[in-house]
Amino acid sequence: MLGPLEVSSEAGRVMLPSPRHQRVLAALLLAPNSVVPTARLVEAMWDREPPATATKQVQNCVSALRERLGRGSAVIVTDGPGYRIVVSDSELDALRFHRELETARRRAAEGSHRAAVLAARAALRLWRGPALAGLDAVALAGPVMRLNEQRLHAIRRCADWQLELGEYDRVVEELTEVVAQHPLDEGAHARLMTALAASGRQGDALAVHQALRTRLVEDLGVDPGAEVQAAHARILAAPPPVPRAPGTSVAPSPQAPPVRRDPAVEDLAVAVTRQWTAEAQRRSLHRPEPVPLRWCSTARPVSARTGVPAGRAVEPDQTDIVATFRQAPHRQLVILGEPGAGKSVMAIQLTLGLLADPEPDEPIPVLLPVASWDPHREHLHQWLTARLLEDYPGLANTAEYGPDAAARLVLDGRIIPILDGLDETPPALHAAAIEAIDHAVTAGRPLVVTCRTTEYERAVTRTGSLLTRATVVEIEPVDLEAAIRFLTARARAGDTRWDPVVDHLHQNPTGPLAQALRTPLMIDLARAAYASPSADPRELCDTARLDDAERIEEHLLDACLPTAYADRPPPPRGRPRLRRSYDSAQARRWLAYLARHLHEQRTYDLAWWRLDRAVPPQLMCLMLSAPAAVVFGLTGWVAAGPREGAVYGLAFLAAGYVAHRTGHRPGPLRAELRLRGTGGRYLRRFVAGVSIGVAFGLPWSLSVPHTMLLAAVFGLAVGTHIWLDTPVDVDRVTSPTTVLRGDRRAAWIVTLSFMASLGLFYGMCFSHPQRVPLAVILDGEFSLVLALSSGLTSGLVGRFLLGRPGALCYGLAGAVVGGLFFPRATSLEHAVAAGVLFAVAVGLSVCLARAWGAFAVARLYLAGRGHLPLRLMRFLEDAHRREILRQVGAVHQFRHGRLQDRLARRAETRSPLGSAAMVEGTSS
Repeated sequence: MLGPLEVSSEAGRVMLPSPRHQRVLAALLLAPNSVVPTARLVEAMWDREPPATATKQVQNCVSALRERLGRGSAVIVTDGPGYRIVVSDSELDALRFHRELETARRRAAEGSHRAAVLAARAALRLWRGPALAGLDAVALAGPVMRLNEQRLHAIRRCADWQLELGEYDRVVEELTEVVAQHPLDEGAHARLMTALAASGRQGDALAVHQALRTRLVEDLGVDPGAEVQAAHARILAAPPPVPRAPGTSVAPSPQAPPVRRDPAVEDLAVAVTRQWTAEAQRRSLHRPEPVPLRWCSTARPVSARTGVPAGRAVEPDQTDIVATFRQAPHRQLVILGEPGAGKSVMAIQLTLGLLADPEPDEPIPVLLPVASWDPHREHLHQWLTARLLEDYPGLANTAEYGPDAAARLVLDGRIIPILDGLDETPPALHAAAIEAIDHAVTAGRPLVVTCRTTEYERAVTRTGSLLTRATVVEIEPVDLEAAIRFLTARARAGDTRWDPVVDHLHQNPTGPLAQALRTPLMIDLARAAYASPSADPRELCDTARLDDAERIEEHLLDACLPTAYADRPPPPRGRPRLRRSYDSAQARRWLAYLARHLHEQRTYDLAWWRLDRAVPPQLMCLMLSAPAAVVFGLTGWVAAGPREGAVYGLAFLAAGYVAHRTGHRPGPLRAELRLRGTGGRYLRRFVAGVSIGVAFGLPWSLSVPHTMLLAAVFGLAVGTHIWLDTPVDVDRVTSPTTVLRGDRRAAWIVTLSFMASLGLFYGMCFSHPQRVPLAVILDGEFSLVLALSSGLTSGLVGRFLLGRPGALCYGLAGAVVGGLFFPRATSLEHAVAAGVLFAVAVGLSVCLARAWGAFAVARLYLAGRGHLPLRLMRFLEDAHRREILRQVGAVHQFRHGRLQDRLARRAETRSPLGSAAMVEGTSS
């Protein structure tokens, strides 16, 4: 991990003397078990312009590494667009470090600070100096800096736990060295001051404060932050220290508690950085550099009389957006621009810029697409809280972050909401959203909003609603020379394909092509469309076919998918999900269907758990209820005959259809399977399940042994649900795939628990004679007691599945079915068969009421109709890798809103079933 690059292999520790070998291996190890694109490895090997044979040299370097590491192609796997190194925790210090640190966090959350310190020390002992010391690679500077920052973060957390234990001398010894190496680290200084004061060295503590303050004022012209100032104030206000014998510790006085940071804030910063750094790399924002943008304070009548003077431009430097935000009087910023002007890219750069160089006690920037917010139904703070829990589900872990951590971060102003795409909300909500945002940040809290210029100006001028404290800037069109530099930046030496385009632009600086290439979107699409050496960008100058800017833009949008799905050599047989390649026309048809569906739903968020809305609702409800109804009918037939089977089937078919039609299916469960720390809660749930099992067994007059067995099974089934717990840490960023896997896991656990308990319950009842009062109804025998018991059971299950409508519908169906008299089973096999069938029917009802179950049904239907592929998530992940889609938390989005609009419009014009409203919405 540190010093000269070494790695464990079958032959022991292997030294890699070649700097290029070290750089490639370092790039792979900085993203263990993840795909590193070949272009990223090229950037790691050459800081400046790579040679024409760069890709071939990377392949040779990888082959040499495979030979050195001694496991052939099993250690470095060719995977899609790049390579993936396969390592375990025991082979890579970085993975061991994170594992030990996670253990320390759990121990601290459980109240065992001693165990937390031991685990943290085990993690820190893996370090032997700065990460990758001596490896000078500009492309790897960011990940290396994050590794070193994670080490400092671990030292600070360990110091907090040691301060809790009163180990002041040990904290002083370590932090003295840390502040010497990092003289501007205010967190380390604050903790060192606290430890010195608590150990009776108040003078030394004040000297540390004075040295830090002098350095900050002289070097940076700023005073220490709130954390250092608070520690300084506590030291001055604390009573004189109590004399103590050497080697003993004194508990901290009530006036001088140890300095502690909110772990939710720190871990959220790590998660946001990881999420958007990966997205920036995926979108190739730094290959070799983003399109330079200029912006100025808008001259449009959309802002109050605050902010920077109108017309003052900002130099096109990627750090300037951070300076613009911080220089705003109230740190409230509205970024306006035309479609494709780079608003979302600027929001990503602002987020990463604020995180890369945070000011003391500055809130954490959190980038959130705002399209799903309805200001008429949700307060902004309520929506922000919900989105934080969706995208960073670890915030719900009360043991690690305390109760209501997400709400606390929002209400205490610990986050900077960067609300991207206000124009993506329905037009009728634009003015209401602006008004609601202004009310929510009236106290001067920081905020960033991006929106299309026309939509924002229309909303402000029509209603008068505006953000009264915000500075409003407008992105200017890309300079022609900047566009030319971006188009030709990655051209190889001797490649003259772009020369006719450059000459045409110089000769026609206001022509259609120059007008089309005024936004980063179109410039990026143009470079991607003609990246292949066989492509000829000269056709962009064809004024006969592309006679205006709109036609050129449509041409580039249409070329996006064929370029992304161009034929490439297939990856080797590695992970199954990467073997499939997609035809360009096929992918276009599927993506067009998704784009049209999103437009019909008035959203840009492609959430897999809402895909069932693409199926006609009546048909969807029938498909969700029919499978269980058929098996229920078979159960009744086996138990009592065809007439009872018909009653079973029709009752549950009607119940399922109405419940799914009127009820509300829960969203995906963002949880993970965890056994540690669940013993007490499991025991309480187990007792509750035992009580339910006994209550169910009594009306059926089951024997004591059978009742106890039933109670035990119910206890185990009910207790099992406690294992589905929120993720341990907030820095585990959610994604569509992880959410799907989590809900699928939860669906199976819940389904199997219901199947085991209710299937056993039915089989036992069928094997015992019914000794309860019966009432003769319609030439049959019907028990009111059993009907009441079964109705209650089914109602509780229905309430769990689909809320109150589910409780009512399934309760009535259970009462009708449960009250029917059926003869005792003729044999054990007969009872087992009925119990198994009933368990399967219950399992189908439960599973298809989960988000994953409904998604599976909708996916099968849409694949059968040819609208989407059968393995939809694999296709979406592939589209994400090809930069057609992006991931925003748990949902996918088209990388460019205009691409979605174009695909939806083309799909609409080809379909005779499209609505007029749909055409109007896409053309706007």
